[in-house]
Amino acid sequence: MAEDNPYGLLAEFDNPEALICAARRAREQGYREMDTFTPFPVDELNEVLALRDRRVLWLGLIGGIFGAFVALAMQAYVNFDYPINVGGRDQYAWPAFAIVTFELTILFAALFPAFGMLAFNGLPRLYHPVFNDARFARASKDRFFLCIMAKDPQFDCTKTAHFMEGLNARSIALVPE
Repeated sequence: MAEDNPYGLLAEFDNPEALICAARRAREQGYREMDTFTPFPVDELNEVLALRDRRVLWLGLIGGIFGAFVALAMQAYVNFDYPINVGGRDQYAWPAFAIVTFELTILFAALFPAFGMLAFNGLPRLYHPVFNDARFARASKDRFFLCIMAKDPQFDCTKTAHFMEGLNARSIALVPE
């Protein structure tokens, strides 16, 4: 049954250099749907895996604009609904709105990317198919894993397994969905 609906193939490596080399070779071979699992950040993998998603950055700008709009709209509505003449000022004294507008702009510019990052990463996620592999527990200790996913157009279980054997992996496992 696992071979009918695989999540992908998981290769285990001893060190980050071997993982980077394997990911680079897989990329050169045409595989695009890959993921790596390491016990600590390995910066070179960003380039190899072509991680260039900038959606979270845009969420900061969108959140800031939204926060400023909410703050201005809220204060304008309150002054319209409950007008109080204090010291002869205008009903819509825009300079008085600056502090609340600034605070809500900063708040929303921080919260939008934070929640967006969680949503884009699919978190909180209590289950991941790679957890089915018994050796994967070492990914948080001292092992490095490369997973070529079955959704990759190049993925063929036997051909990809044969390719991964040439990567000098410690072990290769089929990961069921």
